[in-house]
Amino acid sequence: MSRLAVGKLGESAARAHVEGLGWQLRELNWRCKSGELDIVAEPPQDDAPLVIIEVRTRREGGRFGTAAESVDFRKQRQLRSTAQVYLYGRRLQERRVRFDVITVLLDREGKVLELRHYEEAF
Repeated sequence: MSRLAVGKLGESAARAHVEGLGWQLRELNWRCKSGELDIVAEPPQDDAPLVIIEVRTRREGGRFGTAAESVDFRKQRQLRSTAQVYLYGRRLQERRVRFDVITVLLDREGKVLELRHYEEAF
């Protein structure tokens, strides 16, 4: 299974999870020069912040650490920068924002073994 296929499976599982929470999806794979936002969503509560979700997927038995560990300081900085571009472009600069991380672990056939949602991850 290619890296791209693994990523797509993970993002699909994360999207289903977010929709299952009753959240409205605003954007999927939003891109600009500074990077990409995997999911931008809104929880149903009136006072809830806009949630930027980074999705990280790994295959069972991987050698490069956990999916959560891959959201290091550099990645966090890049996500914050990209989120600023998004918020400015959508005229949402005053909106509260929260950064979540969803990690997905797949078996060798691409079946989801584990999905974890880290709210307010950074």
